[in-house]
Amino acid sequence: MNDRPNPAPGFKSRPDHKIIIEHYSGYVRVSGDGITVAETDNALILHEGSYAPVFYIPMRDASADLLEPTAHETGCPFKGRARYWSIRTPRETIENSVWGYDDPYDEVAQIKGHIAFYASKVEIDVNPA
Repeated sequence: MNDRPNPAPGFKSRPDHKIIIEHYSGYVRVSGDGITVAETDNALILHEGSYAPVFYIPMRDASADLLEPTAHETGCPFKGRARYWSIRTPRETIENSVWGYDDPYDEVAQIKGHIAFYASKVEIDVNPA
C-alpha cells in the first residue's frame, strides 16, 4: 500500500457493496493454449457481490515472457484502475486476458502485485489443500 490515503469512491455511494479477499488454501494453475502461464500456492480469492470468485495470483508466479502489456485499461469504483496484458503463445495471442491493479484502492490493497485472468479466455485448474 502507498503512503497516501487512496479510499475507494464506490463505497461512499454503495456502502452495502461487499468485497472479501482471502488467501486461497490450495494450488492454482492457469493455462492458455495448453501452456502454463501461472501457477501458485499463494493465490488470493476475491469475492465481490454476485460475481463469480476471482483468483488473484502473485505476478512473480506468472511467466512474464508470455505476458504482453496492452493499451487497454478499465476503472472500477471499488478496486481502482486496471491495466491489461495479452497472453502470447507460439500459436496464438489471447487478447486482454489478464488484468492487475498497480495502485488499488485502500480497501483492496492486498491485490497489489497480483494479476487475474478471464476464466472465459484461459483454463484455471484449482486443487484445494
